[in-house]
Amino acid sequence: MLNLPETTQEFMNWGWSQIEPLYRELEARELTAATVGDWLADWSRLNDLISETQARLFIATTLDTTDEAAVSRFHTYLEQVIEPVEQAEQNLREKLLAGGLQPDGFAIPLRNMRAAAELFREANVPLFTQEQKLANEYDRIVGAQTVEWEGKELTLAQLKPVYQDADRSKREQAWRLAMNRWLQDREELNNLWRQLMDLRKRMAKNAGFNDYREFRWKQFARFDYTPADCETFHHAIEQVVVPAAKRIYDKRRQQMGLDTLRPWDTDVDPLNRPPLRPFQDVADLDAKAEAIFRQVDPQLGDYFGIMRQEKLLDLDNRKGKAPGGYQQDLAAVKRPFIFMNAVGLHDDVQTLLHEGGHAFHCFESAPLPYSQQRQFGAEMAEVASMSMELLAAPYLTTEHGGYYSTADAARARIEHLETLILFWPYMAVVDAFQHWVYTHHDEATDPANCDWKWGELWSRFMVGTDWSGLEASRVTGWQRKLHIFQVPFYYVDYGLAQVGAVQVWRNALRDQAAAVRQYRHALALGGTRTLPELYAAAGATFAFDAATLSELVHLIETTMSDLETVR
Repeated sequence: MLNLPETTQEFMNWGWSQIEPLYRELEARELTAATVGDWLADWSRLNDLISETQARLFIATTLDTTDEAAVSRFHTYLEQVIEPVEQAEQNLREKLLAGGLQPDGFAIPLRNMRAAAELFREANVPLFTQEQKLANEYDRIVGAQTVEWEGKELTLAQLKPVYQDADRSKREQAWRLAMNRWLQDREELNNLWRQLMDLRKRMAKNAGFNDYREFRWKQFARFDYTPADCETFHHAIEQVVVPAAKRIYDKRRQQMGLDTLRPWDTDVDPLNRPPLRPFQDVADLDAKAEAIFRQVDPQLGDYFGIMRQEKLLDLDNRKGKAPGGYQQDLAAVKRPFIFMNAVGLHDDVQTLLHEGGHAFHCFESAPLPYSQQRQFGAEMAEVASMSMELLAAPYLTTEHGGYYSTADAARARIEHLETLILFWPYMAVVDAFQHWVYTHHDEATDPANCDWKWGELWSRFMVGTDWSGLEASRVTGWQRKLHIFQVPFYYVDYGLAQVGAVQVWRNALRDQAAAVRQYRHALALGGTRTLPELYAAAGATFAFDAATLSELVHLIETTMSDLETVR
């Protein structure tokens, strides 16, 4: 058994000179059917400590993007520890694969490990570090974006409540102010983009691939669908979902009595009701979330209670904080951490429910003995989060400890269901854009061509809103999607996961308790099954065809109609 510290706090002070002998010991051990279990357990514990250290250092960089010391510590760890760890991990992968041993529940981890071993190139290790540094740079640029509004300095996230104001001219003023602030960083983001494109081309070339898309597909261990399947998905969305999205936009335009719907008209209530304001502060936000999770399942509520007690939540928005929201596993302590930017909107509730689903995935898969079994694909990770948004929906009312009256809960649910339909076309824009980028590398390195392509895809998928006179903001929308800069090709996972999540919800409409049991069972499998098998365990079919989307869109639209009658 390896001589490892008890806590990550102690391990965080270890340098490579202390870690390297542990890898050498593992590499030197004899592997047999009798010893492989203990060997994997030791490797897992070491891997978990390294992973959690990296995670904690990364989290610190997002909590305050102006903290130069935190950024320096993170980058130093990447260079001095993670880079040599990558080679050491490769050596252990090769050792296990060469032995021909297959422990119980390890078929899929071995498949993924084989792909990682084939993909590994020593020359790419420092490039991964550089890529992470550039991702931090994106956070720094965006985290610094503020505007002056009514005598106060606000982050762009803090400006969002104004988009729900009944005064149309006020909404437009706020929207234009935010877009202009983004455009101030246009050239800086363009320069960052060129650097990322160069890095990713070199990564793919080093590994022997024709383009970065091929490289990334293998890096993500995507064995269950292909780039061609993504194109099928895009066409299905264009055929089925785009008309449904237009129906939503047209109805909104008619309800508001407008000739055309402008971008600043999409967040305000179309019936001129006061904006939903579900919570007073983040303490109120997470307390009510816990109550809702307990209604979904008492054990899930207990999990979230642990997170509150152990201060594993950072939910409020503030200047200097990185954009977006995420859940990060702390592998050694088998705990999740949730990061988001709440500003008092219903969207914040949905984000917390979403990230809560990710957190429950961490808790449910924690009993799996080996770290490699707890590494699951992003598609199933997003099924966990998107399903939770829908499974929690019946409990949004104050009657269940939630946020709303019965009527406001119905309104909030309609808002959410509309976003499901509106999301798929936007996802198709983001995903199709990235397929073009990485199969047309030289063209896409020029940001002007990216602007053109984004505009073309926007016209194809995003119908119903009038962007005339707003061309600069329309075509630079790709700069406002952090996934494009930081985690390329991740975004389709949301679209595919939403297909699974709506099926989980469909099952819950028939039998909520049974659907939750299936959901938890699927999460507990971690990464020990194929993607179609994991969907099946959750009670869903892995699909991206027009027929499946038609069924799901019909269910969503029917449910919205029913909810409109709730008073």
